[in-house]
Amino acid sequence: MLRYAAIDIGSNAVRLLIADINKTEYGYSFKKNTLVRVPLRLGDDAFLDHHISDRKVADLLKTMAAFKNLMDVYHVDKYLACATSAMREAGNGADIIKKVKETAGIDLEIIEGQREANIIYANHIEENLDVKKSYLYIDVGGGSTELSVFVNRIPVASKSFDIGTIRILDNQDKDETWEDMKNWVKEHTKNLKNVAGIGTGGNINKLFRMSDEKEGNPLTFLKLKDLYNRLNGYSLKERINVLGLNPDRADVIIPACEIYITLLKWTGIKQIYVPKVGMVDGIISLLIEENLIKGVK
Repeated sequence: MLRYAAIDIGSNAVRLLIADINKTEYGYSFKKNTLVRVPLRLGDDAFLDHHISDRKVADLLKTMAAFKNLMDVYHVDKYLACATSAMREAGNGADIIKKVKETAGIDLEIIEGQREANIIYANHIEENLDVKKSYLYIDVGGGSTELSVFVNRIPVASKSFDIGTIRILDNQDKDETWEDMKNWVKEHTKNLKNVAGIGTGGNINKLFRMSDEKEGNPLTFLKLKDLYNRLNGYSLKERINVLGLNPDRADVIIPACEIYITLLKWTGIKQIYVPKVGMVDGIISLLIEENLIKGVK
């Protein structure tokens, strides 16, 4: 059996997904085998100091070495390791890549916002979309938000904006970036009828689970707003102790809500679908496309 691995070095957490690749009569699919998430919070350093501290670099190197050992134990055939917004902004990003290669033997790539968006869309969620609807695809991360507009299941526009949960918590989000995002999203949805949202990322997945909505059903704008008000009614401590949120989720979930609610408000979207996919799933899909599908043709 083929086994692929995806490493996503985000602004909030670092993830490793090991997936088993299956050949079906329709092509290839994958089954998640192992998912490890380590909340390193590289964004705090990157957005405030534009430099990742020695302590966090040391933690990242230990994490990468652990990921490499896991990939070896699982006999992974191919992997792709990507770093996003935090590493894009860190002045010592290139130096960290060198250290990761030297100490963990992992080739790490710092990807631009557009490539990040393309990897997320490699999940091909458009195949399950209602052809009668148009969609705004929203992926909220710690450092950036990737947006894409789908019409007739085809992506017609996509853009990455430097607005993310860690960036907001650190007061490093800029008014002009919000304004740019507002103008972009209004421009690209103004002539569309029957627009629905699609949300990906750890926070919207958590919000969906908290909503008790049935799998496959969308989350309504009103329900999202209710969840936001409910979460906002608790202190950070209570969100951890009463609601049972992980400490590294309890703070970022509020700005994540704000990003989704704002985008839905600007576009008049009333409901958002939450497929359980993210960056690591997109990386696995990309590896399948590049190594198996293109190789077959």
